[in-house]
Amino acid sequence: MLAAIAGIASAGPLEDAASAHERGDDATAVQLLRPLAEEDNALAQFRLGYIYDTSSGISQDDAEAAKWYRRAADQGVAGAQYNLGAMYADGHGVPLDHVEAYKWLSIAASRFPAGYRDDAVKMRDLVAAKMTLAQIAEAQKLAREWKPN
Repeated sequence: MLAAIAGIASAGPLEDAASAHERGDDATAVQLLRPLAEEDNALAQFRLGYIYDTSSGISQDDAEAAKWYRRAADQGVAGAQYNLGAMYADGHGVPLDHVEAYKWLSIAASRFPAGYRDDAVKMRDLVAAKMTLAQIAEAQKLAREWKPN
């Protein structure tokens, strides 16, 4: 019962943040999302990362985006895993690291529903084209061993 009440209580700020973002008021969205994200709400972390990644309403900050994507990715949010993999593939907000990119894109591909899986596989395969066989093997091992927090 308490979990249901807590879920209802956190739905309001998440919805309000989504509405603020849709209106272009990312400063308000960040203000609403940050407390939830700091309390390990994975969806709030993902949305906060997305705002820092793509926003024109606040200062875009790749490092801050990567930080929040990482926290959401560690909890199993496939969208955050995909975006974090893309950041490692391009070296935006994190060091360029094809092994990490491949790992996160593989994990995202395994967790996405069918309609989104193809994009993650395509990006992972583009990254693989830049890797040695040993690096691919290492990334595959890391992806197999990954467990959500």
